[in-house]
Amino acid sequence: MRYLKPLMDQNFLEYASYVIKDRAIPDILDGLKPVQRRILYSMREMDDGKFIKVANIVGDSMKLHPHGDASIGSALIVMANKEYFIEKQGNFGNLLTGDPASAPRYIEARLTPLAKEVLFNSELTEFSDSYDGRNQEPVVLPSKLPVSLLFGAEGIAVGMSTRILPHNFNEVLDAQIAFLKKESFRLFPDFMNGGLLDTEQYEDGNGKVRVRARIDVIDEKILTVRELPFGVTTESLIQSVQDAVNKGKFKLSSIDDFTAEEVEIELKAARGTDSKKLLKLLYAFTQCEVSISVNMLLIQENQPVNLNVSEVVQQNTIRLKDILRRELLLSLEHARRNWHMRRMEMYFIGEKIYQKLEACDSYEEALEVVKKAVMHIESVLPFPIEQVDIEKLLTLQIKRISRYDQQDSQKELDKLKVIISSLNKSLKDVTRYTIKYLEKIKDKYGGDYPRRSKIESFDEIRAQDVAEKQKVGWDRKEGFLGLNVKSGTTSFFCSAYDKMVIIRKDGTYQVIRVPEKQFIGKNAICVEKLNSETVHNVLYWEGATRVCYAKRFRVEKFIMDREYNLFPAKKGAKILHMSQGNGILLEVSFVPTPRIRKSKDIFFLDDLVIKGIQARGNKVSSKSVQSVKVIPNKEHSDQELPLLEEKPHPLQELPLPEGPEN
Repeated sequence: MRYLKPLMDQNFLEYASYVIKDRAIPDILDGLKPVQRRILYSMREMDDGKFIKVANIVGDSMKLHPHGDASIGSALIVMANKEYFIEKQGNFGNLLTGDPASAPRYIEARLTPLAKEVLFNSELTEFSDSYDGRNQEPVVLPSKLPVSLLFGAEGIAVGMSTRILPHNFNEVLDAQIAFLKKESFRLFPDFMNGGLLDTEQYEDGNGKVRVRARIDVIDEKILTVRELPFGVTTESLIQSVQDAVNKGKFKLSSIDDFTAEEVEIELKAARGTDSKKLLKLLYAFTQCEVSISVNMLLIQENQPVNLNVSEVVQQNTIRLKDILRRELLLSLEHARRNWHMRRMEMYFIGEKIYQKLEACDSYEEALEVVKKAVMHIESVLPFPIEQVDIEKLLTLQIKRISRYDQQDSQKELDKLKVIISSLNKSLKDVTRYTIKYLEKIKDKYGGDYPRRSKIESFDEIRAQDVAEKQKVGWDRKEGFLGLNVKSGTTSFFCSAYDKMVIIRKDGTYQVIRVPEKQFIGKNAICVEKLNSETVHNVLYWEGATRVCYAKRFRVEKFIMDREYNLFPAKKGAKILHMSQGNGILLEVSFVPTPRIRKSKDIFFLDDLVIKGIQARGNKVSSKSVQSVKVIPNKEHSDQELPLLEEKPHPLQELPLPEGPEN
């Protein structure tokens, strides 16, 4: 066991690190998970401009991906349905209805022009060995766009998870341009299936958003769902509506699904419910409104890091500048090399140096002759003359030499000079060049990606506010309370979200949810819908001595279904009076005893201070109380009333039981 624990700890740590870094969480540099990166790289290697069967792409990707074909196929379909980098042909499923894609052998895909333009550059890509060492795969792709913001991402790793919402293509590029211009920017999510979006609690990539279906009110009875919230399908939405109907949240006459290319679900309200009321009920009880919590976790420098949208935009834009600068340097190197070689060819052919080769007896002698000849122009060349340059001159074909045109060659050199000058100018102001690049990409592809989700602020619809009121019965004789208690009852109208407070004659009380049918005891003297603002008045016998105490309190803190005591439990303790509100006047009769001067007294409960529910209360009198009755307040409105005793008592303020506040 001593040797097993360190081994298990090490293995678990390696497994957790692998799942976090190499499976579930995307990298901030290219915004891709490893399986996505391997698929795109394999498609680039296979690309010939034609559609390729997904089964073939999956098979080729398995050279790099250590897991099965199912995970590769599903990841490819998810990426294809985002419509940025993979062009699809065939049935790739339906995001609206939730229908699955066809088998990989029946569908085809290829890279989009956008993918080819912004994802790949083999000269700037770092490679590493694949899992079996037989192939090379990219560590990260040189992506020029913040793919993590465009795609969004969901992933569950060991002890952590990420959920990044997709954003609009044009708005992401605008944010990058604003950052380069040192201007402020804000980004909000955008979903392919549209819907209404409330971003009040969206904190720059963290927090949460509320998303609603777009529902058109056709007439007083008919509503039509036109767009779905993010992550909701027509099937799941209809099921949530049906579940709400089955639970009695609201009633419908019919649900009809006419969805084809666009969402169209028709809901017809039942008699007694109009479309406006039904609209609120749908948002409150069904998937017509969903709340989405987001957590932007990305791999940064081989570590999982919580970031926000602004940081991702900034880091990806800085990386874009670096990629473009390196591409400019590569292009400049290629242009200068090309000018270097073309200038040597021009001299070699124009001065007819090739004719001197007829007298050479060996290849080495020919190399030496050409080298001595072209050394005359080395001072005007951008690079020193090397052996490889001489060898290229010797490989020129007679056809090229015979058709050589001095003027065309000079024009080509002039064009290369213009290109070199332009590249140097761009390198002097890479920021400006980057802005122009982003504007070009936006102009070229932005029209394909309009904003689909409408951002607006909508009021929160609380389920308890719109829930249908139902009749709750209380059978005092049998001691039952609930929705299914019908006969011999006192009734209340409550929703499923209301709570009931029950107070019994022995001073016990509890708070419960509205039950279907529950036995609450035959000694319950107060059952009502809980309202933390309601003031309760109680007068009770402390015990067998029949000495009475009175108090006023509110029911504010409790644990559901837990039983509490209003006063210390003693033999003979009993509630004599229970009421709610103000203006309660009581006549208290005392137990007859010899020499008693006053057999009854009148007390005004409003004179009591409202205290905690566990307080003992104020002593009514030192005499034993026989009975209590409520008298009309107006009869004694002008009478001077005695105050209840306000003497402190060691049990007057008892602590509340431990437990969460409700």
